[in-house]
Amino acid sequence: MKCADRNRRVVIVGAGLGGTATALRLLRFAREPLQVVLIERHPHYRGAGVAYHRAGNHWHHVFNIQAGRMSVFREDVDDFVLWANHEADRTDWPAEWRSFEFTESGPAPRRIYPDYLASRLAEAVREASEGVTLVEAGGEVVDLEFMGDHVHVVVDNSSSPAGGDETDRAVLEADHVILATGLETKHPSFAAGVMDHPSFIRHPYSEMAIERVLGLRQDAVVAIVGTLLSAYDSATLLLRRGHRGKIYMISRSGLTPRTYPPDHQHRVLSLPAPQLHGDVYEGRKDFVRRFQDEWERACATVAHEYPEVSPAVITERVAKSWEPYLPEILERVPSSDLRALLDSYGTLLAILRVGAVAYTTEIVDAAMADGDQVIRTAGRVEEIRTTEAGTLVLSVAGQASTQTIEADLVISNFGRESDYERVDSTLWANLLRKEIALPHRRTGRGVEVDSRGHLVGPTGNPSGPIFVVGGPREGDEIVRYGRTGAFAFNLAAIKNHSVEVAATVLHELESCYDEQADDVAATLTRTPDQEANEAALHAIMLDVRRMAARRRGDRQALEARLEESIQALRTITTRNGGISATNHALRFAVNAAATVKLKDLSVTPRDLRSILGLAEPTESSS
Repeated sequence: MKCADRNRRVVIVGAGLGGTATALRLLRFAREPLQVVLIERHPHYRGAGVAYHRAGNHWHHVFNIQAGRMSVFREDVDDFVLWANHEADRTDWPAEWRSFEFTESGPAPRRIYPDYLASRLAEAVREASEGVTLVEAGGEVVDLEFMGDHVHVVVDNSSSPAGGDETDRAVLEADHVILATGLETKHPSFAAGVMDHPSFIRHPYSEMAIERVLGLRQDAVVAIVGTLLSAYDSATLLLRRGHRGKIYMISRSGLTPRTYPPDHQHRVLSLPAPQLHGDVYEGRKDFVRRFQDEWERACATVAHEYPEVSPAVITERVAKSWEPYLPEILERVPSSDLRALLDSYGTLLAILRVGAVAYTTEIVDAAMADGDQVIRTAGRVEEIRTTEAGTLVLSVAGQASTQTIEADLVISNFGRESDYERVDSTLWANLLRKEIALPHRRTGRGVEVDSRGHLVGPTGNPSGPIFVVGGPREGDEIVRYGRTGAFAFNLAAIKNHSVEVAATVLHELESCYDEQADDVAATLTRTPDQEANEAALHAIMLDVRRMAARRRGDRQALEARLEESIQALRTITTRNGGISATNHALRFAVNAAATVKLKDLSVTPRDLRSILGLAEPTESSS
């Protein structure tokens, strides 16, 4: 039974981007007393994760997408750029960035992102409703145990936020748990014999890696395993510090990222669905042939009908426009074939779906075009072995032959582990062993979740009050939303996960909601009664504005108006013989609809802001 007179506790496992974004939403959305506990095992990953933490990201590492797409709030698209230009403390920034004016389509260094997230998290704490608090704790969550309607969160090496003594093991009692564990590391079998060698870098985004690259003699030979965005980061850092030695960039595909045009802005086109359906599924070969034909047709259509679209981003436009159609298309593909297709074409899908800013690509592509310093090599790294001289030799199998490359330093951008039966995580191993979590059946990528982000067990029902945000939802994002490549787990996906999970957790905890009222939510805006429809839409838009508001006073004012609106909606529907529901049921239905609006992927964030009535400065951007 819900209870509003005691504090509830939500534990978030992982304080990187996904965990921090979800904590932000809980602090903003919560109306009743709530303690949010944000646990992170790596102190330097707090508010950053691997992708953004300062020690592992040099100032030459910039976001691959434009600064204008980096706001943590999808409905407040300019928030990051405004913070970077007007709020960020630039005292310790290097000269290159200290006077830099950030723009919507320009670059921004990744290492400043933790400061942005910390600023917004501190603001959310200050502006939270009475009794809504945040506790930031250290330690590694290794297991979850169900105790009645609660979850015991088992934490090794637990430490308090006040810097108290570290304990070997602690147990936190939680009403709900949110898993935001980020991307998992894949172990490269080809490097088994050199993992601890001083000339081998396994984790490019680490303090040790940056120190090794910066300390490398400038005529050294470097081999980079990978040719995509992470590999470009490594090459960019070398070249911008004046490296003169050869740089080999090696991957099976040899594919490299496209460069966004200087004035690039995200845009969503409406294109017809690809015609891939035969009478029956005829196998992978036929499916790929049909897909390629339809892809070429769609790209030609964009080039002809939208001449203003740069050729560099036509594939991105097509891939985005096809997302709504892919779930139905993929449903016809057997799981074994789907997995094989994702394995075979995953890199290509990533390249077609997202590019990189010129700051990163131009210097690497120019050196590659010269053909002498940066050498792109297509082939599979089979083995890396040591030499008596202390160098490393890579055996690279190409289509026709195998070549060897001797290097003074090898940087491995081998990627992430998407198979959760193989991840090196005590927590996930325990959850899988106890069948609290299941590997994603269709794709083998990530774990099973339902439409609201609940972790799902063998029966297909939620395992308990446990939710997932970010990387572990990769497979579900592919088959449920058609989001392929990095877009299955990137910032855009995490923004939506944070809204969805925070709202659903509060539906299940707060007394103002009747979460059993799904039928009301389904019919709220479909009634033939125009007066009721207008009243419902008015209430939904008020709740959207409340959820987007940054200031407590603004939220309270909107909340009062919202309650009046819900009461008026109930009066109208009852009087006109429509749905009969309690205020709590209507409150749930209105908030569920508002959550859907905040997650709308059919439009760009800037268009979304306008559609939601947030285009002009309001309480959400004050």
